[in-house]
Amino acid sequence: MKKVLQNLPGFALSLAIAIISYLIAKWWLPMLGGATVALFIGIILGNTCLKQPVLAAGTQFSEKKLLEYSVFLLGATITFQSIQQIGWNGVLFTAIQMSCTIGFAIWFGKRLQFSEGTYLLMAGGNAVCGSSAIGAIAPVVEADNEETGIAITMVNLMGTVLMLILPVIGTLLWHGNDQLRGILIGGTVQSVGQVVASATMVNQSTVVTATLFKILRIICLVFVVSTFGYLHQKQQTKASDVKLSQQLLAKKSSLVPWYVLGFLAFCILNSLRFLPNGFGDFCHFLSTWCETTALAAIGLRLNLKKLFSQGKQLMAYAGGIVGVQVVLAIILITVLF
Repeated sequence: MKKVLQNLPGFALSLAIAIISYLIAKWWLPMLGGATVALFIGIILGNTCLKQPVLAAGTQFSEKKLLEYSVFLLGATITFQSIQQIGWNGVLFTAIQMSCTIGFAIWFGKRLQFSEGTYLLMAGGNAVCGSSAIGAIAPVVEADNEETGIAITMVNLMGTVLMLILPVIGTLLWHGNDQLRGILIGGTVQSVGQVVASATMVNQSTVVTATLFKILRIICLVFVVSTFGYLHQKQQTKASDVKLSQQLLAKKSSLVPWYVLGFLAFCILNSLRFLPNGFGDFCHFLSTWCETTALAAIGLRLNLKKLFSQGKQLMAYAGGIVGVQVVLAIILITVLF
């Protein structure tokens, strides 16, 4: 009970920001979405008037646990049948696009001397599904709050930029070809909400294609989390290779955390049509609110002074990743479709 009371002020504040952000997005900024608005409002308030220590426990709980719940619930909204609709060329496109994005983000992050947590979170967030992927990866690679906050802020910022410019780029390149424009958006833009918002700027046909390619990227979350967990544990034991395999086996539970296993289980049950009608919509509703509240908490906890201290280098890093993503996507679409 004591812990609940400690968490209550920060959680209540995060939820209140989430509700306000939802209304702002609904009435005035529908293209941004409530989650992005909540992040930016949290950053503003957390770096000005809401720095009280009494909020720390609740915002930390909201940041960590609610993102995990969001990932878990997301599985109930996805089916493996999406792969059939995309076809093998679509699967190949997604595999190459994600692999190269992750590889470049890790290589570039190391070159710029960012921490392991930062470059792994940036890699997963850009390659898979934005904040949800970062929330899933962060505990596995033992990223701290600062690394998580920076990654989520930059990925959401770059996602917003891509959301606005990709419809224009797609139309200039392929004119009225809705399939190719949908592949570009769904295969590149970070969060689900940003994908839908970006594709909506084109038309409904583009929304359908973009959503299918985004779903395929989300399905890959399980493999990305497991791989990053293995890479992190290997890095931790690099100084001493003695009994490496035993150490990794002993820590196997950290390679695939409960919420990723739950995500996969929900996805399988939904694909087999074992879940009741309306359950997926209910889980989507809860997942969205968990993510929005978590992003409000992350914004409240993000230290802008530390973010700005890495300003130019961080922007170069984030911009370099999305630049490679877009160029690679255009090349792959030209070759494969």
